[in-house]
Amino acid sequence: MKPIKVLYHGIFVSILLTLAFIERSEGVPRYKEETVIYKFDGVELKGFVVYDENAKGKRPAVLIVPEWWGLNNYIKSRARQVAALGYIAMAVDIFGNGKTASNPKDAQALTEPFYQHPEMGMKRLEAAIKRVKEFKQTDDNNVAAIGYCFGGSIVLNSAKLGAPLKGVVSFHGTLAGVPPQKELLKAKILVCHGADDQFTTPQEVRKFRHQLDSVGADYVFKTYPNATHAFTNPNATKLGKQFNMPIAYNLEADKNSWNDMKQFFIRLFKR
Repeated sequence: MKPIKVLYHGIFVSILLTLAFIERSEGVPRYKEETVIYKFDGVELKGFVVYDENAKGKRPAVLIVPEWWGLNNYIKSRARQVAALGYIAMAVDIFGNGKTASNPKDAQALTEPFYQHPEMGMKRLEAAIKRVKEFKQTDDNNVAAIGYCFGGSIVLNSAKLGAPLKGVVSFHGTLAGVPPQKELLKAKILVCHGADDQFTTPQEVRKFRHQLDSVGADYVFKTYPNATHAFTNPNATKLGKQFNMPIAYNLEADKNSWNDMKQFFIRLFKR
């Protein structure tokens, strides 16, 4: 009978260890990543969604609109960082069919239609909003968007055109775009701008701010010293040298702008 007692004792200990492991695992983040495919106006869009499976209840959703390079690994890494803040994150395939660019010529060809027709970007972004709201984790009343460079212009124009967003954040985004209309602009805005950005003139900054002031927009404009265009992208310095562009990574500006975004979201979502 001794071996049977030992066997039962071993099973009992195993059960206790399993229960203890489950107890310790509760609340420990476990991030799920998935590619979501949806269509808008006949175009297949391939978003990248990240969220913590172990977190309980609904949470705000944050869409991430990429630079003119498209939805690449850098933007996916940003989606993971956003999810780690406690949100459900969706990197947006703004071009459709998962298209990306590896050089400025191709990138310009992909982005030019959106600059010429800003409503295109808003409609693609609205399709992404609709898709992320299909996740049970999403709090429908708390949806925001952030954008980098080209993506910054997309989220700013979309907000000014009345996209259903609670707030938007532009990182070194193009400021030229559609003028805001008071009856359409409901989103709060944070602009993270590099003081040495050669793609945006001081005149464009003044015009942008004057337009927002004229309609009583709720916005914050942050400027980071010694920061060029694309200052948040760790690959920017390499890309700048490769393609002879005045862009470079700035670690301090990257950290400070990310912290400014975090504080903006805390106030925006009241959590």
